[in-house]
Amino acid sequence: MSDAFTTRVLTIATGSDERVVDITGDCASFLREAAAGRDGLLNIFVPHATAGIAVIETGAGSDDDLLSTLHTLLPADDRWQHRHGSPGHGRDHVLPAFVPPHATLPVVGGRLELGTWQSVCLVDTNRDNPDRRVRLSFLG
Repeated sequence: MSDAFTTRVLTIATGSDERVVDITGDCASFLREAAAGRDGLLNIFVPHATAGIAVIETGAGSDDDLLSTLHTLLPADDRWQHRHGSPGHGRDHVLPAFVPPHATLPVVGGRLELGTWQSVCLVDTNRDNPDRRVRLSFLG
């Protein structure tokens, strides 16, 4: 494949807690090599049925607010038809309808074009799967 398209897979240990993991630095590191100063698009994709990608502010409480909101919208109780795993695990399979498993973002001059407070985050509410893969793909 030409250098117009480059991809890398990250492995992220999310552990047994619900987490919002900031992967902006990983994206920037990948783009330094893959984009090499060029314009294009960065696609971030998590190939899991129970995780998503969000572009949000982190570090000021928004990441905790997101998890709290997901608890309100998708309570971890016995209402779910999908019932294997931890109690309430069925809600983890509904998560990607609210926090999609992908994002495509602009790259300008080899750098991710984010707003001042925006970060790229992996959102994982599934306590049963402690390891996640995230595919980063640059199309120049």
